[in-house]
Amino acid sequence: MSARSRRPSAAAAPSSIALLPTANSYLQRILNARVYEVAKETQLTAAHKLSKRLHNKVLLKREDEQAVFSFKLRGAYNKMAHLTEAQRAKGVICASAGNHAQGVALSAKRLGCRAVIVMPVTTPQVKVQAVAALGGEVVLHGESYNDAFGHAQQLERAQGLTFVHPFDDPDVIAGQGTIAMELLRQHPGPIDAVFVAIGGGGLISGVSAYIKALRPEIKVIGVQTVDSDAMLRSVKAGKRVQLNDVGLFADGTAVKLVGEETFRVVKALVDDFIVVNTDEVCAAIKDVFEDTRSILEPSGAMSVAALKKYVAATGAKGQSLVAITCGANMNFDRLRFVAERADMGEQREALFAVTVPEARGSFKRFCELIGNRSVTEFNYRIADASQAHIFVGLSIQKREEAAKLARTFKRAGFEAIDLTDDDLAKQHLRHMVGGRSPLAQDERLLRFDFPERPGALMRFLSAMHPDWNISLFHYRNQGSDFGRILVGLQVPKRDSSALRKFLATLNYPFADETANPVYRMFLR
Repeated sequence: MSARSRRPSAAAAPSSIALLPTANSYLQRILNARVYEVAKETQLTAAHKLSKRLHNKVLLKREDEQAVFSFKLRGAYNKMAHLTEAQRAKGVICASAGNHAQGVALSAKRLGCRAVIVMPVTTPQVKVQAVAALGGEVVLHGESYNDAFGHAQQLERAQGLTFVHPFDDPDVIAGQGTIAMELLRQHPGPIDAVFVAIGGGGLISGVSAYIKALRPEIKVIGVQTVDSDAMLRSVKAGKRVQLNDVGLFADGTAVKLVGEETFRVVKALVDDFIVVNTDEVCAAIKDVFEDTRSILEPSGAMSVAALKKYVAATGAKGQSLVAITCGANMNFDRLRFVAERADMGEQREALFAVTVPEARGSFKRFCELIGNRSVTEFNYRIADASQAHIFVGLSIQKREEAAKLARTFKRAGFEAIDLTDDDLAKQHLRHMVGGRSPLAQDERLLRFDFPERPGALMRFLSAMHPDWNISLFHYRNQGSDFGRILVGLQVPKRDSSALRKFLATLNYPFADETANPVYRMFLR
């Protein structure tokens, strides 16, 4: 935990006696909440692989298994079940980034009432389609939840609808609190900490109210992303703070202004906060998949990312730690990005910009220096007669290894810049290495399938004619049995026969792309 993520000393967690008024005021509401007409009691699943790796007992409260793949169904239905017949006859309206919207839509379908759902235009299409499939009338408006919220208020007044707030409502909070009720019943033994994602604060308000009323010794730790941390800033300031902008990767928690009631509850009951970044969330998505074969949405995995960060910061061992996995409405197109960034979040990949002499044998010498370490990415295009700049990714076990590698490269005469924490490099530059080069004379462009195992690249380099120069190289590990590699070789026409012999001896599947019109347009 960084200093920024911790509760400031002026807002230290109150004593268990001071907790009682706020916690007990919700206890009866939670015990009497009507949620099980649509929601189900979700599993408390042991994450065996993650537990072994972290040396703690890690438990996942699987709210991603609800009918709408999110906990939001609980609070929405509890609120709507408490409306009068006259209110339900006129219909309900809500503003939501997606998960609350699905909860309201399904609840309205069960209760037989109209539901108008205002969603930001940035909402993933999978959530928009899911709401429409449940019978909700979708209205897209604004860039964030707060924009959608303002428009929903206008429609509420104009059409006489009842607003179902996604978080700042006692009935909604009580519905979410049933998660903690199940949790304590499912695990009556010791629990050291429960990690809960925070958007507007409805989930953590309900969870913390129930836990602190019955088991105040259990830590409740709130989790926010670095670019959507309105609750943390509000607690630090002692008043609600509105953000100008919010990040949209974890769209389910992208809230600019937390609720009045949720702020009151969180300030009184939540023990601490942890802030996580995009790479850490991507790594957590991968962790949960490896243990459960389920794919969480970013907001759903925030609690797991924070749990890991908590263990790293505190050195906790042998503890029982619970993460509420609160949603699984993942947009399929995001999976590519998640896979790309997961190793970064786990600090298992280091990126470097390395400068080597533009001389025959330099490339091979650099690869020998890497040794048996797995190469995750390699991008290079000849551009200078005296120096070559290479973008390379390498597998590491700990973040500190990146600095050691940089020193190793420097001692061998290769200047290296550590790009592991550079967002520009990770998001853009890695895809932009290359272009036309006047130095790439007699270039043949070959596309290979290399077996994804140590030594495949060195075998290629060792078999290559010593007079041929590599003018282009592109590779990115994609997690398959074969690595797809693009190589530019400067081969004089007189060596065409030797090239054919080299390719036959190598026996790697390949395609000659020298005549490809796209290559000729952008690289030739």
